[in-house]
Amino acid sequence: MKLTSMEGKSVPQATFRTRVDNQWRDMSSDSLFKDRTVVVFSLPGAYTPTCSSSHLPRYNELAPTFRENGVDEIICLSVNDAFVMDAWAKELGVENIRLIPDGNGDFTQGMGMLVDKSDLGFGKRSWRYSMLVKDGVISKMFIEPDKPGDPFEVSDADTMLRYINPEARDPEFITVFTREGCPHCARAKALLKERNMVFEEIHTGMGTGISSRSIRAVSGRSTVPQVFIGGRHIGGADDLEKFLGK
Repeated sequence: MKLTSMEGKSVPQATFRTRVDNQWRDMSSDSLFKDRTVVVFSLPGAYTPTCSSSHLPRYNELAPTFRENGVDEIICLSVNDAFVMDAWAKELGVENIRLIPDGNGDFTQGMGMLVDKSDLGFGKRSWRYSMLVKDGVISKMFIEPDKPGDPFEVSDADTMLRYINPEARDPEFITVFTREGCPHCARAKALLKERNMVFEEIHTGMGTGISSRSIRAVSGRSTVPQVFIGGRHIGGADDLEKFLGK
């Protein structure tokens, strides 16, 4: 199998059948790439182990840092249909990345990355790679080595970010424990959103599997919200307000 870099060339022209507000919407290559700086990572399939546990989540985590370093958008592309890609995004809680279905494999074939995974029952799928695209022209590609299985060595988010800016720093990850109907939880989330601080929300209470004892175990308190920033316990909404200097 020969996998050739397309650095210096324009992205293939293709039409992507996407779903927006439960309606079909066709998107062209130009609409995604023209006059923009875009990072693309392509993977063999939605819901597959490496894609779900590492590849997609890390790009989602680092999306704010990519934006700070001149990237307009991050696109995850796979030879799957729009329904599968939308369901996958919802299941993983992806908010910072656009998932694009290349259902017929037209774009992937144009990239020279369409490979036969019939041995896994997948049919034709994308080889794993990432690329930086500026105004429709591929300026850098990271292609996984031609090895058996599903290698994941160079197309990861950290490798791409280091290429764009070797000095870029990891964002401080934020987690907020909340409960349905809690006004103080809503206030804490609003404070973070005002500062464009991306956070993970962990719902607690009946039916969630997370009790007040669990919250006490990690924070020393049984009330919500409980906010953690960069591994440091900040506290409730009032504590967060003080921390942010409001």
